[in-house]
Amino acid sequence: MTIQRIDTNARMSSIVIHNNTVYLCGQVAKDKFADIQQQTRTMLEEVDELLKRAGSSRERILSATIYLKQMSDYDAMNAIWDAWLPAGHAPARACVEAAIAEPEYLVEISVIAAI
Repeated sequence: MTIQRIDTNARMSSIVIHNNTVYLCGQVAKDKFADIQQQTRTMLEEVDELLKRAGSSRERILSATIYLKQMSDYDAMNAIWDAWLPAGHAPARACVEAAIAEPEYLVEISVIAAI
């Protein structure tokens, strides 16, 4: 039972791999002052980069939990999500309204994927 942790600090790891399953820490936008669509776009770019480092891809996402600062951004976020997600590869997903650690962030995502 090997557990591989990548980019680990005292609080968390960016990537944890166990039993051919990849767990990503919560990802936020590269620019926390951008609008919801740009935040979603760059957040998903971060997911792509981490999945690639772990030997996975967006086609292998099993589950995603999306946290929105305000549910009124749901449709705008989904416009980017729907364009990013490959057809036929929709994961199990939840989307909830939540307070995010820094108030400027409008969206955060947590992803689990297969290798």
